[in-house]
Amino acid sequence: MRCAIVHDWLTGMRGGEKVLDVLCDLLPDADLFTLIHVPGSVSPVIERRRITASWLNRLPGAGRHYRNLLPLMPLAAGGMRLRGYDLVIAISHCVAHGVRVEPPTPFVCYCNSPMRYAWGMLDDYFGGARAWSPRYWAARAIGAPLRRWDRRASTRVTEYLANSRNIQGRIRRCYGRESTVVYPPVDTGFFRPLDKPPATFYLWVGAMAPYKRVDIALEAFRRMPDRLLVVIGEGQDASRARRTASGNVAFLGRQPDEVVREHYAACRALVFPGEEDFGIVPLEAQACGRPVIALGRGGALETVSDVDAAPEPTGVLFGEQTPEGLIAAIERFERREGDFDPAVLRRNAERFSRQRCAEALGEALQRYGWRRRTRQ
Repeated sequence: MRCAIVHDWLTGMRGGEKVLDVLCDLLPDADLFTLIHVPGSVSPVIERRRITASWLNRLPGAGRHYRNLLPLMPLAAGGMRLRGYDLVIAISHCVAHGVRVEPPTPFVCYCNSPMRYAWGMLDDYFGGARAWSPRYWAARAIGAPLRRWDRRASTRVTEYLANSRNIQGRIRRCYGRESTVVYPPVDTGFFRPLDKPPATFYLWVGAMAPYKRVDIALEAFRRMPDRLLVVIGEGQDASRARRTASGNVAFLGRQPDEVVREHYAACRALVFPGEEDFGIVPLEAQACGRPVIALGRGGALETVSDVDAAPEPTGVLFGEQTPEGLIAAIERFERREGDFDPAVLRRNAERFSRQRCAEALGEALQRYGWRRRTRQ
């Protein structure tokens, strides 16, 4: 089969790119199309593709400031007309599902989320002081046209695959479409327990974007000066976080996966106060044998089993997205800390392994005539 893959942008390895990595293994000869490509920013498996980027890629500073190009993205995606393919697969959280595919070619979309900027989640990205920024009001102004374009684009898709039951529901609400859940991959081969006893610190890992709510973790630990928090990650909120943090918080910045793995395996627990579409970080921690203290919304409801509700718990869920809610959850965790079995945590993470993801994607592609290539 002659296949094409479409991805929103290639600027770093996040959850969507990890799905893309698996898909590139399944479709080794597929052409790859994207809006913007920063060479060297994604895995070697992806970089070895023949990558075609849109005209947005030629704009000055596009690789660094691509989010500012949101008003132009529907135009760029709609300008990609894919002809001569037997199957097209988009991995989309923005506009990739809006490319033009020549009928009757099947068009499958792996949806990480309907476009968040268009469907009522702007405050997650621009909350607080950002609500007074020109970017916020520009995004609000184009919200309604983006929603209309996004819904029209959804009608071009033959089948949707959702990255979680959470997103399955969002696809139904936004597009009026049903979908099949295919969970993204967790590298359980790399993230694994290490031969070291748990340390005394708690851990936060992620990109410091507003919706990740590192501010809640920082304020909670300010009020708990006898406990230590280690923060791994960078992002738009990093400088503000460093300015406002108390002395019991250590910032390590961006770290290689080996260092992240060591901290997963050594921490007392991962704290996860943001609401994610799915969220791979809590499963990476569990793969290393460590429990999770997470906001009980979004994808965490599918990956974390609460200590007061499950016979084999993998963490503590809390309902109030505030420092007080997190503090209460940490105190509950400490009362029940002995109830967490690293083997149970590991087994839960293995339900979301790379192999499971590849098998589920392969089953979906087989519905459109794809067959796995056998090695000679």
